[in-house]
Amino acid sequence: MAFKTCLKLACGALALGFAGCAEPAKEPVSIAMGTVPQLDKPATPLIPTLKVAEAVGWTAGATPAAAPGLKVQAFATGLDHPRWLHVLPNGDVLVAETNAPERPDEGKGIKGYFQGQAMAKAGATAPTANRITLLRDKDGDGVAETKSTFLDGLNSPFGMADANGRLYIANTDAVVSVAYTTGLTKIGISPTKLTDLPAGTRNHHWTKSLIASKDGSKLYATVGSNSNISENGMEEEEGRAAIWEINAQTGEKRLFATGLRNPNGMGWEPKTGVLWTAVNERDELGHNLVPDYITSVKDGAFYGWPWSYFGQTVDTRVKPENPQMVAKAIAPDYAVGAHTASLGLTFAEGAKLGAKFSEGAFVGQHGSWNRDPFSGYKVIFIPFVGGKPAGEAQDVLTGFINAEEEKAYGRPVGVTIGKDGALLVADDVGNTIWRVTSSQAPTSVAAR
Repeated sequence: MAFKTCLKLACGALALGFAGCAEPAKEPVSIAMGTVPQLDKPATPLIPTLKVAEAVGWTAGATPAAAPGLKVQAFATGLDHPRWLHVLPNGDVLVAETNAPERPDEGKGIKGYFQGQAMAKAGATAPTANRITLLRDKDGDGVAETKSTFLDGLNSPFGMADANGRLYIANTDAVVSVAYTTGLTKIGISPTKLTDLPAGTRNHHWTKSLIASKDGSKLYATVGSNSNISENGMEEEEGRAAIWEINAQTGEKRLFATGLRNPNGMGWEPKTGVLWTAVNERDELGHNLVPDYITSVKDGAFYGWPWSYFGQTVDTRVKPENPQMVAKAIAPDYAVGAHTASLGLTFAEGAKLGAKFSEGAFVGQHGSWNRDPFSGYKVIFIPFVGGKPAGEAQDVLTGFINAEEEKAYGRPVGVTIGKDGALLVADDVGNTIWRVTSSQAPTSVAAR
């Protein structure tokens, strides 16, 4: 089916005067992973690779495959495109059931048409529920008995943070907040706006993630670029491809870091207290370019987009060139594979998954559309030592796509650690929240 999809799209493009699909990758995804990834020579075919798997969901009782030493079960099912997670102080889990807002200027033209068809096949175009749902596991059996609407009437909500007695939500166009008391199962008032975020009628990367500083005085919000490589003009990129720092009381904000094409998940590294983020890099340069990455985020730093990638490797497609900005670009810390769509990020602080997964970062990889064979469609773990990545990425959850690369049962997005130490994973195609725990039985009454 994936080959037929590629062939069908190529034939449609050929009818309009373009070339066919590129050859599959000869190298594994792993060459574009690690602290020093291999950067292939750019390839720019007239028709970029466009390969998607049909979103079919899970059959009854089916689950992803957990790594040795781990087990997985459904924490909650029957959700509506769950994308992002936030754990409240009492252990309740909030889920953003959401998708893209109306974007009348996005996806126009021939390329936009075919990409839109592909994204629909991949399950990425469902109407947005605009809702945050509360999940509560009352008896501690690893399954949420309570599934209730916590807050609705939002505008493509994504990131969430709690601080200062308030719950902050990153809508696609603004950060809003409501008063919150621990234990509430529903918010009955409308949120108030704290500050606007870049959006508009194109809003190419619509997801806005959110995290609070440890003292709750500041919020950090991600805003992805409005294009692949600024092809719509830099005026469309004002305030985008960046992380904003926001005063949690006044809403005043400033650019904290820039040149990050599409940052999403964020986390505070436990040993150093440094902010990290997961970033989706640019497409259409070949199967193994450009690696997505996770990186520490330095105040005032520039990470290259759109003029360069992985430091100062110039993207010659971007005109006019800007050598002054390229000279400022710093390389990210760790590559996680090209086109993996690495969205979720959480550190292992509080996790109870065994020694192997005790220090490092979990990354939710939503899966590729611009690579053949696929990359992503899994959750990985990157071990850290002393606050820095140290070793090869390890699979945590796989099996989201079938062996023939035709059907996608699910696509992992947000990841977080529950209050009980389990890893929770939002699956927006499977409409499920997965719960990953150690498969080792407790060894004492105290442990139980």
